[in-house]
Order: sequence, then structure tokens, then C-alpha cells
Amino acid sequence: MAQEKARRGVSRRGFLIGAGTGTAAAAAVTSGLIGLGAAEAKVLPQVAPEQDRATIRLRVNGVPQTVEVEHRDTLLEVLRDKLGLTGTKLGCDRAECGACTVIMDGDAVYSCSQLAVFADGAEVTTVEGLARGDDLSPVQQAFADLDAGQCNYCIPGQIMAATALLQHNPAPTVDEMRRGMSGNLCRCANYNHIQAAVLEASRRLRGEAS
Repeated sequence: MAQEKARRGVSRRGFLIGAGTGTAAAAAVTSGLIGLGAAEAKVLPQVAPEQDRATIRLRVNGVPQTVEVEHRDTLLEVLRDKLGLTGTKLGCDRAECGACTVIMDGDAVYSCSQLAVFADGAEVTTVEGLARGDDLSPVQQAFADLDAGQCNYCIPGQIMAATALLQHNPAPTVDEMRRGMSGNLCRCANYNHIQAAVLEASRRLRGEAS
């Protein structure tokens, strides 16, 4: 994977040149949420300022997508602005709140801190990809049934984090659930309902009575 990214000719230096800013996308590794890996960045060569675009291919919600991006574009920007998947929310834009959480190759990630070029070849799932027609996923349905949302702005990210958590750990303890969800903030402080919804979704996925 690192060698493939190296062949694309993308570096943090190239990202900074393209963005025209003094800071790079922050690495965010908290409670299973993944940012830009430092180990991968070390092997990437420098890139000339004029080489600021690339074509990436990825699968989003099971659908193949080919997108032309700038090296400074984040996965969040691609999802919202280029693919129209606005369920993924822009919150803090600095990998702290979790509103932009999606699942990439099986792991929950902050899409605001993922450069789009690093998603080349990846499988990405957003909140729009969880339902099957009019049928909500068990996690979505549990969040609705237990009134997990108030303003609801953080809820898509909360649902994605919960979905990834339950994929990795179908029967979390209360402490494991809280650790797994700790990277997602709720400004309304509706945490009791959110945590209850995650545990209820776990029971439903395992076929247990509520």
C-alpha cells in the first residue's frame, strides 16, 4: 500500500504547496479513528507544485467511482462536494468531533483528515450506504427508536462509529462501547440515549430480545 502511494507522487510537502497553508492534515488516531499515518508519509517522495491533481478510483457504498482530485482535497470534500453524499457532516474540520466519520476498508475514520488520494482503491461506506431501500440498518433503527438525536448534526458520524464498533465487536461491554464511541462528540450532550442505542443495536444484531 505504501509503495503504491509512493508511485502516485504525493507527499505532505506537496499537500502544503497545493493548499497554500502552513499546516498539514493532522493525524487523528483515537478510539479506532484513523488519520494520516506518519509511517506512510515518510516513504512518500516530494512532488512538484504543478503536479497537483490526480485521478482516484474507489468504491463508495458499493458503487465504483472515478474522481479527479487535487492533492489537497480531503475525502470529506470528495464525498460531499463531488459525489453529493452530504450525510457525512463537516464539523470541526480538524479531526476532533467525529461528525465526518465514515468507514474505510472496515475501519472508522475521520474523513476530514484523510487526503482523498490516500483513499485510492479503498472501499468507503457513508451513512447513506447503510439502509436497504426503505429499511434502516439495525444501528440506524435503534438510534431512531431510542431518540438518540436532538439537533441530529452529529448523528450520522455517531451511527458510522457505532456500526464500525459493532462490526469489530458485536457484543461490547458498556466500557468497551464508551471507549469505542469516545471519538464522537455530541454538542447536545445526549450521550445517555446514544449509548443506549448502541447497546440496543448490539442486541438486535445478535438476535436478542430488547
